[in-house]
Amino acid sequence: MAALEPLLMRVGGTRRRVRRGEYLFHAGAPFHALHGIRAGSFKSVLLTEDGREQVTGFHMAGEVLGLDSVGSEACGGDAIALEDSEVVEIPFEELDALASREPALQRELFKLLAGEIQRERTLMLLLGSMRAEERLAAFLLNLSKRLAARGWSATQFLLRMTREEIGSLLGLKLETVSRILSRFQAEGLIAVRNREITILELCALKAVIGRVDSRREIGA
Repeated sequence: MAALEPLLMRVGGTRRRVRRGEYLFHAGAPFHALHGIRAGSFKSVLLTEDGREQVTGFHMAGEVLGLDSVGSEACGGDAIALEDSEVVEIPFEELDALASREPALQRELFKLLAGEIQRERTLMLLLGSMRAEERLAAFLLNLSKRLAARGWSATQFLLRMTREEIGSLLGLKLETVSRILSRFQAEGLIAVRNREITILELCALKAVIGRVDSRREIGA
């Protein structure tokens, strides 16, 4: 929750509960607030021209939703709860006015915005230059790092999203995601039990990124 505290201490906000599957906000809705996640998790989604759902990110407790809409009059995409969740709605006009008077708060806001830019760059790298198994390894490692930063286990966690949603984010088919998870398990890198992931060999999982592998990922 560290990223949220400077905002909540100075601006406060209104708590709101969002049930699994419910929308926190819709694409095109007027942008008026940031949403700090106090509990639960969300996915951010865009609709493609042919009406398909494209996952653009997953967000967990301690993170802030809506940063990609700063500077715009409308929300850039949908935000949907992956589980029963709770957020704090932080009015952006109030936050912006306060940040202009308080350099420390302004720095925290800039830090959050920089993190959002870095997330976008990381996703572009995943989709543009990595093989399928590298994408999935990087995804698991990113989750591990974010969970550890919030004081949770870095090696054992529950995937709140489906494998199909993971594939949508990474540009992979459902079958490819399932096949690579099975391969990682067979290699002793991870253990998979339904949606529970245990990372058994963290260094070996990191080594997947950049390793030479002649096997092709059909359907990636």
